[in-house]
Amino acid sequence: MSEELLEEIRCIGCGSIIQTEDKEGLGYTPNSALEKGLETGEVYCQRCFRLRHYNDIQDVQLTDDDFLRLLNGIGQEDALIVNVVDIFDFNGSLIPGLHRFIGNNPVLLVGNKVDILPKSLKRGKLTQWMRERAHEVGLRPEEVILTSAKKPNEMESLLKTIEKYRKGRDVYVVGVTNVGKSTLINAIIKSTAGVQELITTSQFPGTTLDKIEIPLEDGRFLIDTPGIIHNFQMAHYLGKKDLRLVAPTKEIKPKVYQLNAGQTLFLGGLARFDFIQGDRASFVTYVSNDIDIHRTKLEKASEFYQKHAGGLLTPPQLDEVSDFPELVRFEFSVKENTDIVFAGLGWITITTPCVVAGWAPKGVDVIRRKALI
Repeated sequence: MSEELLEEIRCIGCGSIIQTEDKEGLGYTPNSALEKGLETGEVYCQRCFRLRHYNDIQDVQLTDDDFLRLLNGIGQEDALIVNVVDIFDFNGSLIPGLHRFIGNNPVLLVGNKVDILPKSLKRGKLTQWMRERAHEVGLRPEEVILTSAKKPNEMESLLKTIEKYRKGRDVYVVGVTNVGKSTLINAIIKSTAGVQELITTSQFPGTTLDKIEIPLEDGRFLIDTPGIIHNFQMAHYLGKKDLRLVAPTKEIKPKVYQLNAGQTLFLGGLARFDFIQGDRASFVTYVSNDIDIHRTKLEKASEFYQKHAGGLLTPPQLDEVSDFPELVRFEFSVKENTDIVFAGLGWITITTPCVVAGWAPKGVDVIRRKALI
């Protein structure tokens, strides 16, 4: 089939324009697969086909500029913007300067993956905290919503809120990579049209390659956009196996550690927490249940890491240790109930005055915030 005839055919998984010439390029599919897809009305690029059937992720070469250029055009539209963030990695999933890209369009801030947070976390407290953080970066959401793509009743509630604010306009769904944006849209499609897994989803960054338009009943569109890549997200330093360990899929079970000053906790081999100064105290860790936590003496912690990274301390895996960024130290003097947050990994809650340090891969943030729980 000639390339001219393919111009308007897009992969229904990721939105890329289908092409049959360049095996390494976006939207490639073999001629035989294209013909079969045209017969069934479901055309997928080879990358999405392999992702759907074999969970095989293929790297995509797109620049941050490509994503930003697409986002920039939204400001010229009259639309409702639904900004999806990962509650578990809120700071890592904010889009810097989003308010500058979207013009005067109204925004809903949607915190996804609420199902993995401990039930002890009160929703009202979390939504208020999210609103305050959004205001700090210049975003003024009409409403802050907590949701889970896994729960149909949550999807119904989200749809009602979207309908309330869109007022006959298109809806653009935006977010950084890995916040569960496409999974959320699949859940919306399933609840409105009974169509399952139309958009390609995976745990891995960069699945949606171009905007995908899903028709709404009134002739307008729900538009899924590519995730903007944040190079300081923990996900960008992890292999496929490790991503499955780090990204929680079930409710997190907090673990409590009684520590004396001069002790260290390792969160796998991805992060480190030092208790430098203070009275014996309890520290509560909130990370994926699949991450092993190890305690050691602070004075021997660096030596312990050098010896056990990729072995006792995983992730990263042994064959990835040589490429894994060095851990960088952030020190904090704590005077009130505080969370020390390791972006994309989780947090440790402190309830007594002390001096601590958090270590994370170079480029990944360690920040403090007022304790959420």
